[in-house]
This record gives sequence, C-alpha cells and structure tokens, in this order.
Amino acid sequence: MTLSFRNRIALHYMIATAIIMAVIFGIVFLVVQETMYQNIDTDLNFEASKHSGEIKIVGDAIQFINKKEWEEVEHKEIQINPVFIQIIDTHGKVMDKSPNLKSDVLPFKNIEDYGTHFNTYLKDQVIRQIQKPIETNGKTKGYMLAAMTLEPSMMVLHKLRNTLLVSYLIMLSGLYFISRYLAGRSIIPVKHITQTTNRITKNNLNERVELPIYKDELYDLSSGINKLLQRIENAIERERQFTSDASHELRTPLASLRGTLEVLIRKPRELKEYEEKISYSLSEIDRMTGIIDQLLLLARLDASNAITNNIAMSLPALIDEILVRHRKELLLKKIKVDVQLETTDEPKVPKYHANLILDNIINNAIKYSKNNTSILIQITSTKKGFQCKIKDQGIGIKQEDIPNIFNHFYRSDALEHRHITGNGLGLSIAQKSAEAIHATIHLESHPDVGSTFTIKFLSKS
Repeated sequence: MTLSFRNRIALHYMIATAIIMAVIFGIVFLVVQETMYQNIDTDLNFEASKHSGEIKIVGDAIQFINKKEWEEVEHKEIQINPVFIQIIDTHGKVMDKSPNLKSDVLPFKNIEDYGTHFNTYLKDQVIRQIQKPIETNGKTKGYMLAAMTLEPSMMVLHKLRNTLLVSYLIMLSGLYFISRYLAGRSIIPVKHITQTTNRITKNNLNERVELPIYKDELYDLSSGINKLLQRIENAIERERQFTSDASHELRTPLASLRGTLEVLIRKPRELKEYEEKISYSLSEIDRMTGIIDQLLLLARLDASNAITNNIAMSLPALIDEILVRHRKELLLKKIKVDVQLETTDEPKVPKYHANLILDNIINNAIKYSKNNTSILIQITSTKKGFQCKIKDQGIGIKQEDIPNIFNHFYRSDALEHRHITGNGLGLSIAQKSAEAIHATIHLESHPDVGSTFTIKFLSKS
C-alpha cells in the first residue's frame, strides 16, 4: 500500500510517539508494581519479625504463644488483608499455623537465600510469601513462613494495565489524526510549489516559485527551484540563439554551392571555369565541415566539462606543438614568434582544454597579424598557478566589440575583413574550454595596434 506524503509523515510521527509512550507507560506500570511489592514485603517482614517473638520451643517442637487470642481477634475483626503464619520443622512438617489458614498449608520452597520474597499460590489464589529460619544456639530448628494475599493488589495492577492499554490505543488514534492534520498544514507550501512548477512550460519559463516568508528548508527548496528554472531558461535561450546562428551560417555556404552548381549546368563551360567553380565548391564544403566540427565540439563542451583523457602537459611543450601545426602560415606571412618562459617552475596544464584554448587564440593571432610582424608568447607564474600572455601586432578589435567577441559566430568588422577566413566559433570554444578547467581569458585590444590575450591557469597541485 502506497501512502501519501502527508500520511507518511503522520505515520512516522505516530510510530515515534508510540515508542515513547510505550516506554513511559511501561515504566509507570513497573514503578507501580514495584511499589506494591515493596509495601507488601515491608508488611511481611514486620509480621514475620513480630510473630518470631510469639513462639516457644519445647524440645523439637515449635508452637505459638497465646494462639487463642489470635482466634478471638479473628472472630471480632474483619481482616481485609489477612496475614498467614506457619511454622515447619527442618523436614518440612507443619508444627503450627495461624487459625486463618484452617486446613490449608503454605507451600515451602527449599531455597538457599532465606528471607527473600516470592509469589506462590494458596488454593488457586496468588500470595506473597517469605521464609525465615528459626534458630537456637546457632542451630536451625525450623522455619517461619509468612504470607499475604495478592488478589487485591493484582486486581489493581490488572485494572492499571487495561487502563494504560486502552488509553494508549485511544491516544495513538487521536495522535494520528492530529499529526495528519498538522502534516497537511505543513506541506501546503509544497503544494504551492507543485502547482507553480506544473504550470511552467518552456513557453513561460519566466514564472517563478513564490518564496516563503521564513528562511527554512522550504525556502531553500523554492530558491533552488527558481535558480534551476533560471539556468534552464538561460540554456534554452542560448540554444535558440545558437540554433538560429548555426542555421544561418550553414545556409550561407549551401546557398553559395547551389548557386555555383546551377550556373555550371546552364550551359557548357570552359575546362578552366569548371575547375575554378569546383575548387570554390570544395572550399565551401571544407568551410561547412569546419563549422560542423566546431559546432559538435561546442555541443560536447556544453554537455559535459569532464574529459576523461584530460592529462596534464607542460605548457611550453604544448605551445611548441601548436606552433609546429601553424608553421606553414607563420612562414607564409613571415611572422616571428618569441616565446618567453619567465618562471623557474614547470608550468603544467590540462592538455585537452588548454590545447583548444591556445590553438584558437594563436590561430587568430596569426590570421589577424600583419605580414613581417611578431607574436609574443610570455609564460609567468601567479599566486594560484600560471599565466600565458599572447600578444600580436594585428588589426585589433574595436572597444565596443570586445564584450561580444566570445559569442558564437560573432566576428568584429567581418565585412571589412572578408579575405580572412573564419566563422566566429574559435573564441567561443576557447571560452568554453577555459570555463571547464576554471581558467580565465582576458582581452585587451586596440585597432591597428594589436590584441593581447591573457590566459590564467590554476595550478594542479
């Protein structure tokens, strides 16, 4: 059977309270029972001591003195809680007993620890009994048995037990309904949260859960849901913008390819013209392939920042690998690269993400640098890790474009630099990779002067 959240709260509270009440009621019952036994045992000790002085020993016989007075007292008084006295010899033979026993005999238990109290039966009635030895000159002549009925006391205990049991059940039943009502009142804010979240769809992600007045666990829950909704809204908005930009960027080369091919089939062309158009088409295909590869890389970076093979690598060695890959472009534009290692420590960075960051930034520095210029790559230590500064002498970036330079498909003055290939995804990939390893990228740039990218890596130690 599946219970609702409110009923589960009420049930758990009732179980906890039931255990506590059972312990308390059990203690009350045991205390009353122990008190009853203590009072009866005190009376038995008194009676046994008193009647020990009312016996006489004649040879091997032990008898009560003034036994006739006992009989007269029993005829004159109604004994509510009668005391039974009995004397036996060492062999268990009854030598004398109180008149109220009549033909009955108190049972004798052969126990080593005399003077202790125990329960037994007399004619199917529960009695409390004590046995004390009768000694003369250090020798045991017999035993005195004193007993009192437990029927009235047991009746009181039974009534107390039944009363506690009935009260226990009634209190638990009432407690369940009360706790169920209180639990229902307590989860009203949860119902409001559920109703609000059920109304929220991707078309109205701007709606938020109302925060409770008191800053308790429900406040934290509501606040957490609101933050989650904000992240979802931001992610969906980025997805919409990204999809729009990506479709536009892919549609352009496809339209260009279609137009080129349509022109080719309209009429016969010269071989040279066919070769030019096919070469152009292949370059557009390469451009689309690059865009798709970078889009997939961005999607992978957005989906998860965890890269299993992101091993540490020496930063100077990684820069050397990147420069080797771009050696052809460097030689073509006659660009000189000056790498300065200004630290005695060996700077190590996560290879996978650091390669994405540095490759895209160095590639941009080469693409946008003027011929016969230089690129400075400077590696220094910081308090928390290492810093890599890449400074070029390129065309630079306008100040108003710098805040948008890391956005997808954004290119500063793209129309003025059509001869420079690119799709505006490289710096987005660099920024995403930096976020994945908690690195930071800072840009300073001035038109016709150049750009300086400063990447700060956290130390792995």
